[in-house]
Formats: sequence, structure tokens, C-alpha cells
Amino acid sequence: MKTIGLKEIEDIATGAALLGAGGGGDPYIGKLIAMNAVTECGEVKLIDPMEVSDDALVIPIAMMGAPTILCEKGISGNEYQTVYDMMSRYFNQEIFAIMPMEAGGVNSMLPIAAAARLGLPLVDCDGMGRAFPELQMVSFTIGGAKATPMALTDEKGNTCIFETITNQWTEELARSVTMSCGGSVTVSLYPLDGKTLKEYGVKNIVSKSAILGKCIHTIKEYEENPQERFLRETEGYYLFKGKIADVRRETRGAFNFGKVLLEGIGEEKGKQAYIEYQNENLICVVDGVIRATVPDLITIVDSETFLPVTTDGLKYGKRVLVCGIACHEIWRTKKGLELVGPQYFGCDTEYIPVEIRAGKENA
Repeated sequence: MKTIGLKEIEDIATGAALLGAGGGGDPYIGKLIAMNAVTECGEVKLIDPMEVSDDALVIPIAMMGAPTILCEKGISGNEYQTVYDMMSRYFNQEIFAIMPMEAGGVNSMLPIAAAARLGLPLVDCDGMGRAFPELQMVSFTIGGAKATPMALTDEKGNTCIFETITNQWTEELARSVTMSCGGSVTVSLYPLDGKTLKEYGVKNIVSKSAILGKCIHTIKEYEENPQERFLRETEGYYLFKGKIADVRRETRGAFNFGKVLLEGIGEEKGKQAYIEYQNENLICVVDGVIRATVPDLITIVDSETFLPVTTDGLKYGKRVLVCGIACHEIWRTKKGLELVGPQYFGCDTEYIPVEIRAGKENA
């Protein structure tokens, strides 16, 4: 894939929503934003990270805040140019390319829209390989990169640039401004040179999203059992299949918090499970036994179509399949687990890889 057009956006939106582990925003809204930009401005050139010179400047562009709020609040369309201009003035250097910071239905789409409207290429790389709720939770933090300067704007045109002493402070201060701006804003942070991007980035994430999305969209075209094909192509581990019995949710501190309760169906009839989330799914428990935890991906998909179900799309009565996907290896290091391990999120358990918890026979 060398360019991103309308068909590619469809596949990337679905695949990225799967990798978003319940977070990262609504893929329908995200793809509409990206499609509109590509229709008006032309297709986006996708480049391999190795094509970026060591001293080139690359900026991620993303939405910060509670994904549910974006469904109602929207964007003006001027945000990309605003944060681009802010970063250009700060560095007094040409910006070579745009990149996504995480995988998700919105935060994989906004960089495509930004690249189209700014006439810049998109780098096939991000800082998570999935979605996480807080700004410091990126692979570049492990590499010692700073989140700032960070440019922030809302849809009204309010702007600010942060310079902070740590990436955790960036999260604290930017979260407060995001709440004041209504719960969602557009940001550019972790400005990177090509050397850091290539060393610590999660490579080929856009291409991987496209492959996963295409698999989901064509899954019924094969004679093979759709669930078995889905698990094989996604390298997923079966966790549970059930009907949503209850969803408890709240928006707090510009995050979506919640818990979804599931009642087993089919072979799982009589069993119960629950998943807790903070924007993204954090832990899956079946009949009191933990089956998967963050930083591995806990994904919920429609049991018939296998389309991803984000946390804001959870609805009573929906029949779903829950599966686990191994996270990028950087999150399984000591530094990675300090940033995004289950105990950081208040889960009272040590991290155990999903392939051990769920059992390799489920692969």
C-alpha cells in the first residue's frame, strides 16, 4: 500500500478500531472525517519509517479526551492547520510528515485527514501499536523522548503550547485544559526526528490495520468457519462469547470509565464475564478467573460480523465475541509495564501474557 484512498480508509478504520482495544474513538466518525479530507484534497502518500531521514521532523496529530464526547462535539476542520502552524513556528523547521500516535477508529483517521489537508505524507508507524488512555503511555517515553512542545487547539480556535518537565506533567496539564475545552481537543505532541521514530516506533501499524480491516470485511467470503478464520488472521486468543447484560459507564476527568457485564451464550451458557475499561479495555474476567489484562489487547467484536465494538458502542443485548491479542513486545519490558501494566490502572494482579492466561490452544 503506497497511497491511502477511500477503500483503504474503510479497511484501516475497521482494523485500527480492532487494535484500539475498545478505545480510540468511533471508526464511523473517524472514517467520515478522513474520507471527506481525501475526497476534497486527494489521496495520501504512505511512507515506510525507513524512508524518513534521521534529522527529518515528524509530528503526530491526534484527538485527546473522551471518545464519546467527539460524537456530539465534533471538530471545525481547521485544527490540523492550526497545530501544524504552531509547531512550525516553534521549531522554525520544515515538517516532513504526519504520523498517528495510536491505533483507533478516530486517532488512526485524524492523521490521514491532516496529511491530506496539509499535503504531507503519512508515516506507517505509531507510538503504541494499540490505544492507551494517557499521553505518557507511548513507546517514545521509553526511549526518553519528550511529549513537549505540545500544541493544543479546540474547535473554537483556543490554542496553547505546553512545555513541561516530564511527560506525566504533560498529561496532567493537558487533561485539565481538555476538560475546560469541553472534553475533547486536537493535539500535536511528541515531535520526533527520524532517528527516534525508527528506533522506538511501532512500525507498519497503518498497513497492519488495513490488512486486519480487509480480513474482517471479507470474512464471510470463505468456506472456513468465520470465527476460526478471525482468530487465526488476527492472531487472537478466544476469551469469551456472550450477550451484553449490563453496561455501567461514566465520563470522569476527560476519560470514559466503565464495566460491561456479559452472560454466556452457546458453549458458554451459564457462565458470566466482565470487562473493565478506561477508554480502552483493561481486564477481562470469566467466572472469577482473569483471562487477559492490559497491556495485551482485549477486543470485543460482533459475534456475527466480527466488526469491532468500541466502549461507547456497547449496548444491552448485543451478542459479542471477546478475544485477546498480544501487545507489542516493548510493553512487556520492565519500563513498559511500569507505564501501562495492570497495576498502574488499579488492577490487583501481576501481568501475565495473554497467551498464557488464555491458553495457546485458543490461538
